[in-house]
Amino acid sequence: MITVRPAHPLDAREMADILNEIIAIGGTTAMSGPIDAAYFVARMRNAPGASAWHVAETEEGEILGFQWIAPGNDHLPPDAAEIATFARPGRQGLGIGSKLFEATKAAAKRMGYAWVNANIRADNAGGLIYYQSRGFEDYGRIEGYRMADGTVVDKILKRLDL
Repeated sequence: MITVRPAHPLDAREMADILNEIIAIGGTTAMSGPIDAAYFVARMRNAPGASAWHVAETEEGEILGFQWIAPGNDHLPPDAAEIATFARPGRQGLGIGSKLFEATKAAAKRMGYAWVNANIRADNAGGLIYYQSRGFEDYGRIEGYRMADGTVVDKILKRLDL
């Protein structure tokens, strides 16, 4: 059984392990270098009241995935949140993303966001399908986005009106 709960700083190490595993196998995340727990702790503390973090875990407490929404910095209006979702490699398809999104969508509404933005690499077929299946619709594209490691990719912008 998978349960979802709010994430907290003590989850940051396991969240970093999941993301680093995705990066190491060449996953299609926008992040290209290793992340440490301090990265997530800082992100969680950066926008209190304007962000929401959730983890999906087993009955034994193993984190299978996580999702967050936060303000989109300079590229989104204040009534929009940016979303990010990660599932442990090899554990996708178990309903992790669906359960996480239920909690995240409810949190976005409580926080007063009008819409949620997903910024997805064009070569991330799984991510594109995931957000499409949640009701997100294409509204833009960023061509030739240069990642930190120099890789150039296109990004698809999807939005979900709340």
